[in-house]
Formats: sequence, structure tokens, C-alpha cells
Amino acid sequence: MPSPDPAADLLTTAPAAPLGVPGRPATQGGFGFQVTTRLGGRCAPSGAAAELNGGTFQGRTGVITTPHGTIRTPAFIAVGTKATVKSVLPESMKELGAQALLANAYHLYLQPGADILDAAGGLGAFMNWQGPTFTDSGGFQVMSLGSGFKKVINMDAAAASRHAGADDSVAVGKERLAHIDDDGVWFKSHLNGDMHRFTPEVSMQVQHQIGADIMFAFDELTTLLNSRAYQEMSLERTRLWAERCIEEHFRLTEERLGKPYQALFGVIQGAQYEDLRRKASRDLGAMNFDGYGIGGALEKENLGTIVRWCAEELPEDRPRHLLGISEPDDIFTAIENGADTFDCVSPTRVARTSAFYTPDGRFNLSGARFKRDFAPLVDGCDCYACANYSRAYIHHLFKAREMVSATLVSIHNERFVVKMVDDARLAIEDGTFFDFKAETLRRYYPNR
Repeated sequence: MPSPDPAADLLTTAPAAPLGVPGRPATQGGFGFQVTTRLGGRCAPSGAAAELNGGTFQGRTGVITTPHGTIRTPAFIAVGTKATVKSVLPESMKELGAQALLANAYHLYLQPGADILDAAGGLGAFMNWQGPTFTDSGGFQVMSLGSGFKKVINMDAAAASRHAGADDSVAVGKERLAHIDDDGVWFKSHLNGDMHRFTPEVSMQVQHQIGADIMFAFDELTTLLNSRAYQEMSLERTRLWAERCIEEHFRLTEERLGKPYQALFGVIQGAQYEDLRRKASRDLGAMNFDGYGIGGALEKENLGTIVRWCAEELPEDRPRHLLGISEPDDIFTAIENGADTFDCVSPTRVARTSAFYTPDGRFNLSGARFKRDFAPLVDGCDCYACANYSRAYIHHLFKAREMVSATLVSIHNERFVVKMVDDARLAIEDGTFFDFKAETLRRYYPNR
């Protein structure tokens, strides 16, 4: 499909961060968002699809403008947690079509230190990435340190319900390394055991030093284990933290004259509860944020519904980022319900175990069937790995425990997800999104 001119179909929207809004720094500039196409106006879903979705499709295409370039949305944002996409050079990420990278403020604060990145000229300059960058606030790491449940927020409500209401639960064999109060969080470094204090103000100070184009407000991330009463208390805490983040963000923006403007996104919590999600979206939607992240506890089966609740309440002229997804079915569900960008570590994480994505599903390259398979990972794939190497060779690299095995499969997996999202964006623009989604998922999940 040909790529249309992104400026040709711009819908009238206010800039995401208008000058002159009370309380907004006069130095704000270089960031904006415009909607280019609305899914509902370009693609007609079947009656069954609309009924299954439970509400109007909120998907759209758009353009995010940052001081370091534009992002055409929907877009997959590759994760470079510690200022690197694991095992992949920044140059390779650019070649495979990544538009932006996301790093983690918690990890960079601990090592090498936010001051080091500031002295280097910011995250992009430090890691030799010229494009847009994001940092998340470290809220997920605080939750994980506090409970030890790691990915319990993602996405098994049935398993979590057995422990529902256990607000102080800690995973078996784990130590609680983080303690939350109304002012902030005390946490113990997983590197050396030192104690550290994060507050909304500290998070803003750290992220301003790291210097990403887009950063997230400090929030409390709950799990599916938490009681309804705790979810309500946590939501109010996150709202108050959001106000403090904005105030400190504006102060630092004025103080750090000459630095590129950094956009600040608020984070919508509320777990699986519709009234809490909508309340959080309205509360933070009325604040001076440049965009919004949708985070927290999500049941997989309700992901689209939760994203839609938020999209229906949030300002139309601000971008929405869904934190932590990359499976094809989740991506399409998120896009059609209003997510503009999203990130996940999965493409490189599974690559390190030899798993590679294909249009017909995910396979493990270390299997014996690939020992004499001299085809590329995917016929017709335009990534560097597929253009130059065979399944048999990369299978050998995994068996020989050669590090370049993870590099090659990571390049392929990142390209696969980036291209799938790019193609979904083009399908919205040319009116074929629902057909494209149906065919893509039919092939990827043949046994459904």
C-alpha cells in the first residue's frame, strides 16, 4: 500500500500543548499532536464486530511532533530499558523502521546515574539515537519491587482473583523491596541494596536530567490482587502525585532554559473498574498534560474495553500511550480502541530464547527441525537478518551459545512488530483496517 502524505488529511485539532495555558511554561515548544484519520470515519466495521467491541471504535492515525522528529501513529515504540535495545545497535533500530525508543528512568537513575546522561546531552545523544525518545517513570519497577509478582498485572484475572484483596501480598520467596506512602516511595536497589527515595518531584528531576522527549508522571501501579478499596485510595494518590509532577515539571522547564522541551504524559490507573478508569481519565484529562499513558492492571480479555473507556474520556487532541503490550491480538485491539503508541520488551526478550515471529505464528529456532532449514526466518521479510542469514545458521548460533544469535532474531522480531503496526496505520488510512486485522490474526492464530 502506498504511504499517503501525513499532512494531506489533517483534521482540525488544537495542539497538544498550547502556549498560553495557565501554568504552562512560556518556553514550551517543539511538541504537538494532530489527528490525521479517524477509524470510524474511514472504515466500516461489520455489525458483529461493532457489537463485540461494546462501543464505538476510537482508533485514529496521527502525527506526534517532538524536538527530535515526528512519530506517525499508531506506532510501536521499541524498548531500550537501560539506554539500549538489548543486543541491537541504534543504527539497526533506525534501519528496521523504529520511530522512537523508550528507556526506563528507574534503571538509568541507578546506573549510570541521571546526571551522566544530562552531561552527555540527554538520552538520545548518550545512546547515539537521533530520533524521539520516551522514559517511563519507574512505577512498574516500584510495583514489582514491592510485591515481587513481576508480570501479575499482565493479564490473568482468574489467577489473580484467588488472592483478591490481599493488598500486602508478596510473591513466595520474595522480599518486599519497596514501601509506598502518600509522599512517595522508599525502595531498595536491586543492584547493591542501597535505599533510595522517589517522590513525584524526584521522578521529574531524574527524567528532566535523562532528557527524553516524552516522559511519564510518577504513579502508583496496582495489581489485580489489590482490593477495590485499595484501588480507590491508590487512584487518589496518583491524582495528587500527578498535580505535583506537573508543578515540578513546569518549574524545571523554566529553570533549564536552552534545553529541548520535554512533554509530560499523565498515567491513567483504575485497574479493571470502569468508574475508576473514567474518573482517572477525566481528572487527569483536565490537567496540563501533553498526553496520557494508559497503565495498570489489565485483564487481557478486557484490554480493548478499558482502552476505550479511557479514550472516550480523554481529550481528543492529546496522544495516548498504552504501556506494555506487543502481542498481535492485543495490538489490534488497542489500536481500534484508541491507543496511538505502545511499547513492550517482548520482541527482544523472546528473541533471547530463540523465538521468532512469522505471519503464521511464533516458533522456537532452537528446535531440531531448523538444523537443515536454509530459508530465511520469514520469506519476503525485508529485515537485515532475513536478507543475509538462514534459519539453519541462526539455529547453529543458538546451539553454540553465540551472542549474535539474539541480535539477529531481535532485529527480525522488532521489524516484524514495527511493520505490522505500520501496515495497520496504512490500512486505517486506506479504509481496509478490519479486513487487514482479520487476515493477520487468522494466519497468526490458526487454531483459534
